[in-house]
Amino acid sequence: MIDLSQYLPILLFVLIALGLSVLFVVAPMAVSRLTGVHNPDAEKLSEYECGFPAFEDARSQFDVRFYLVAISFIVFDLEAAFLFPWAVSLGETGWVGWSGMMVFLFILAVGLAYEWKKGALDWE
Repeated sequence: MIDLSQYLPILLFVLIALGLSVLFVVAPMAVSRLTGVHNPDAEKLSEYECGFPAFEDARSQFDVRFYLVAISFIVFDLEAAFLFPWAVSLGETGWVGWSGMMVFLFILAVGLAYEWKKGALDWE
């Protein structure tokens, strides 16, 4: 017979998470409905992110440079995230860890030079 008592902490965790989600998500919505705070009008339902109504189709194409800069930001952000643990553990990894990071940084530098040469970082 299978012993399911080991799954009791997981079941308790799921029940507590479900209870907290109901408490923090569903309960405020229910209270606002019951107290009459929920009163949408045209102003509340209007656009609020940019301050004016959309004037083009939501599926319009963006310039590819936007995506290249976004991807570059993510890549160099991850580079910084890799450099901190590498710097801390450099004493233990030695020359192998140092040379591996130099190869990684060289590949990133080549990618940055390629983007720069192609004009992906130039804005008009």
